[in-house]
Amino acid sequence: MSKRAHVIVVGNEKGGTGKSTVSMHLIISLLEQGRSVGSIDIDARQATLSRYIANREARKDREELALALPEHVAVPPTPDREADEARLQEVFDHLAARHDVVVIDTPGSDHYLSRLGHSFADTLVTPLNDSLIDLDVLALVEPGTMKIRRPSQYSEMVWETKKIRAMRGERKVVDWIVLRNRLSNLDARNKRDMEKLLAELAKRVGFRVIPGLGERVIYRSMFLEGLTLLDLRRKILGFDFSMSHVAARQELRGLVDAIGLDR
Repeated sequence: MSKRAHVIVVGNEKGGTGKSTVSMHLIISLLEQGRSVGSIDIDARQATLSRYIANREARKDREELALALPEHVAVPPTPDREADEARLQEVFDHLAARHDVVVIDTPGSDHYLSRLGHSFADTLVTPLNDSLIDLDVLALVEPGTMKIRRPSQYSEMVWETKKIRAMRGERKVVDWIVLRNRLSNLDARNKRDMEKLLAELAKRVGFRVIPGLGERVIYRSMFLEGLTLLDLRRKILGFDFSMSHVAARQELRGLVDAIGLDR
């Protein structure tokens, strides 16, 4: 029996957390490591990841620059839930049998395709903006005491998908990583509160926290070009490599190392 791909799901039920940017940079990082990668866009109505990949594929200089691409499939929802779930299962089985890694980008809402996609995860990466507002997706916090009242709907959904995996007979435990995205350089009270609350919640819900991607314009500015910061060493016209980009690459390397595919 051939070994199934390692599956990385990038998920969060709140929009604007950088899921597609994280997905794209993960995909290119893994390709540049020499791994074969399949990718699935469940967030196919927003379709940010699909458009990112299409922009990359459409570049006239793609072959000249040797810009790697995944085998990518978008699975948009239709009015037929049963057919949608069968389609996603079919796409997943196909890619998981052909590649070393499958990366799944999910919508910023609770949706049956997102739930099914989450149930495939070996590693779940949840980008979280470093804000108490965004923490609400993981837990409900008492405003006066700053104590966690209970895990939120998304945390409960992740727990439910873990049970689905168990019922399918999958023994591998999901490694849930919360990625503190868009970190501020200021040691503000908000930042300290986030650190304390996330540490407490990590023990209760079962995830680990790692530093994420800083608030860097470079992550967003290359979308229309179909590029990632990993491509800038090729000295592409219009983009100058800077020390900020070096720091951004170190952030991304930290994420890939944290996933630990070689362990």
